[in-house]
This record gives sequence, structure tokens and C-alpha cells, in this order.
Amino acid sequence: MTAFPVPGSRRRIRRTYVIAAGCAMALCTTVALPAAAVGGTTTTTTTTKPTIVLVHGAFADASSWNGVVERLERRGYTVIAPANPLRGLDSDSTYIASVLDSIKGPIVLAGHSYGGAVISTAAAGNPRVKSLVYVSAQMPDVGENGMSLAARFPSELGTATKSVPYRAGGVSGTDLYLKPDRLHQVFAADLPESTTRLMAVTQRPVATTAFSEKAKAAAWKHIPSWFLVAKQDKSINPDQERFEAKRAGSHTVEINSSHVAMVSHPDAVTDLVLQAATAAKSARPSLATTGSTHDARADTALTGIAAASLIAGAGAVLLGGRLRRPAP
Repeated sequence: MTAFPVPGSRRRIRRTYVIAAGCAMALCTTVALPAAAVGGTTTTTTTTKPTIVLVHGAFADASSWNGVVERLERRGYTVIAPANPLRGLDSDSTYIASVLDSIKGPIVLAGHSYGGAVISTAAAGNPRVKSLVYVSAQMPDVGENGMSLAARFPSELGTATKSVPYRAGGVSGTDLYLKPDRLHQVFAADLPESTTRLMAVTQRPVATTAFSEKAKAAAWKHIPSWFLVAKQDKSINPDQERFEAKRAGSHTVEINSSHVAMVSHPDAVTDLVLQAATAAKSARPSLATTGSTHDARADTALTGIAAASLIAGAGAVLLGGRLRRPAP
């Protein structure tokens, strides 16, 4: 018996392909595309702004962050600038870690000078710390301390300090102060001398244990970091800052600043903190890299789309074949 087309079968075939194409599109839309494009770094974001915690360093107090605090608050951020005890790396980082424990939601943690060593330990194991920011800072690895880094990268700080014994609560030790006649040149050469005279009078001493105790953690190995190198720094060698930033894979900027960049260049420091804060709104901010970032989730989504299209296409072929069968 000769095969012949069923009346209206061509119209049914065309309609079948249209339906199949629609199914393919529907299946595609059910596959959730990741927020990151293939080869990109953007990830799923939230609308919650992180709390920004600013930790000061040696010879200073939290007021050294005043210019940065004002600028961040104008941008709508909650900012905390706790008092760093300056008694020793172990106890100081434990104290700052307890401050972090009192904060709800994501955190951007910034440290200046010795404060960088403190945040590197305090942030360890805290999943709410999304970004670390280092401003002309110490950034020790596990087993390093401020003294060992300074030995590799000498600065003028050693010639600008004086030692003063102290006693407190049955504990005795040695405090370090900046010599008033050296503070301007070594610590804050780009500030007016009238300002640095006040800084010399109101400085907070740091116990020698802050620089001698070895770091027991290095949170920058696991948390994305940003680093500001102060090219005119005479307290921490700028080459030390560059070495630390490169080793950590930090997002790095360099500016012509003395050691106290957050005082003399608050806009530049604020901009860097905002970069870290913007990245912290991502579900998974990434460490700095030197190549394109590949997102496996994008591959999964694209594979799903291809599979959906193949299934729908196969369905169209099968249906078309059934419609073309010869009449019995």
C-alpha cells in the first residue's frame, strides 16, 4: 500500500515544532543562571551593607580614623572604631575578636599600622568578616612578628622611639613612645607641625610585646584583602608593605603619603574601604587574582540549557516521525 500524508498532517508537524521550541524556551528559563558571568567575578549580592570596623595602630587612638568615619557615615555605613589595647598581639587580637562577635551581619575589617597585625589574627575563623583592609600596615604570616618583618625591611622607626618601664595590676613590662622631636618626620611628615605636636602629647604607648609576639593566624590567606601602600612612609618601609600586599594577593593602591594616610589622605583611604565594602556585599568576594576567574556554576547552567534544548528537539523529531507514519 502506498503511503500518503494524513490530511492536515503538515500543519500538525509545523505546530509540533512550534510547541517543541516553546518547550525548549520554557525549560531554559527554569535553569537558574548564576549571578556571575562565565569568566567574571561578580557573585550573588545582598542588600545588607556591612558594618565597617576600623582598628588603629601603635602610638594612636581611634580618633585617628575620624576623617574616614565621617565619610563612611555620609555614605550610609555603620562604623565602629574600637580602642585597640596595645598590650600585646595575643591579647589585643582576642579583644578585637570579641568586638567582632558583638556585631550582626557582614563585616569589613580595617587596620592601620600595628592594627593590621591585630586584624589578621582577630578575623581568623569568623565567617562574617568578608573583607580585610590594610592601611600602611603590618601583615604578618603565621610565625612572624613586627620585629622580624622590620628586620627584613628596616625603617626609621627604631631611631624614633624611647622605652619606658610600666607596672599595672601586678604586671610589669616596657612601653614604647615616639620621641616628640621625631614624630613629625617619621610618623606624620605630611601633617602640619601644630597637629603633630598634639599627636606627640596625646599618643598612646604600645607594649613591646605587640611587636615581639608571633602571629598565630593569618586571616588574609582566606579573606579577600585590600592594601594601601604609603610611598613616603618612614615608620614601616614601603617595600615591606608592597611585599606583604603581593604575598597576600591584595587589591593594592599606592599614594604619596606618610605613615598616617587615614589622617592626611582620608578620601583615598575611604575610597579603598568602600571598594572592600562593595565587594563584601557579594555572597563570596574573591581573592585578588592575575587571570580570568572561571565559574563552574555557569558551566552547570549552560549544560542544563543545552540539555533542555536537546530534549525538546528530540521530542519534536519523535512527534514529527509519528505524524509522518503511513496510514494503516
